[in-house]
Parts: sequence; structure tokens; C-alpha cells
Amino acid sequence: MLSIRALTQLACVAAFCTCLPAQTVNTISIRLLDGKTGLPVKASNFLVRIDRHDTVHNEWVKIDDDGSVIVTLPAGAGEISVKATYDMGMTTYINCDAAKETNKERNIWYPIPVILKTGAVAPNECGKTDFAAKPGEFVFFVRKRDWRDRPEN
Repeated sequence: MLSIRALTQLACVAAFCTCLPAQTVNTISIRLLDGKTGLPVKASNFLVRIDRHDTVHNEWVKIDDDGSVIVTLPAGAGEISVKATYDMGMTTYINCDAAKETNKERNIWYPIPVILKTGAVAPNECGKTDFAAKPGEFVFFVRKRDWRDRPEN
């Protein structure tokens, strides 16, 4: 039988646990567009990184049959970097926010709280496009690799 002291401790632990906030997740949608035409692009997969870590989390990505993309991020994640792949492999598109840079492969980071609050549109160095994002939406532009692009590492 439990003593009064054990019951009191158990009640305190239960009360403490109910006061803890539940672990929440953040969900954002991604709209992937062709940098020259602005038309939607359907990627094979997405390589998602958070908080300047090298670890890729494609398991957080859900791509529906219609091409819509939802990314579920852990609570507390501050920044996101996204690359898209094509041809059912790991060949990545060139992100147009770095298309004119010497290092086209570098990750560019976007603040998740801003994406959640107002939405974010990545710069497009591949062409002239004019798009707006809705709260919770990240819009970015890509182009396929060509002969001038150095091979991926």
C-alpha cells in the first residue's frame, strides 16, 4: 500500500506534468516555382535543414499528389534552409536566391517565425517574378542545373 507521503509525491508529480505545455510543432507550406517563368515545379523531394545544422530532414516533408508541400518542423526551430531534388534522385535544383553567387550550393537561411507570421518569398536571381506569400507559406524559386554549374559535392 502506498503511504501518505508517496501519494502526496505522486499528486505533486501529476500536478507538475499537467502544467507543462505540450510539445508543439510548426507547419509551413512550400511553394516551389520556376525562376524564369514563375510556374509551379514539382520536386522529387526536399532537403530541409534547420538552425544551421548540416543534418537533412526530408522525413519532415509531405508531398501530396497535387504537388502541394507541407513541412512539419519541431517547436523551437528558428531558421530553415530548403533545397529541392529532381529526376527521382538526389540532384538538386539551383536555388535562385543564390543563382548569381560563386557558391551556388550554399544554404541560405530564412527565419521560421517570420514565415509563420507573414510568409516569406525568397529572392529570385533567375528572372523577374512577383509573388506574395501567405502566413505560414515559404515561396522559393529554382532552375535545373546546366553545363556551367559545378558538380554537387
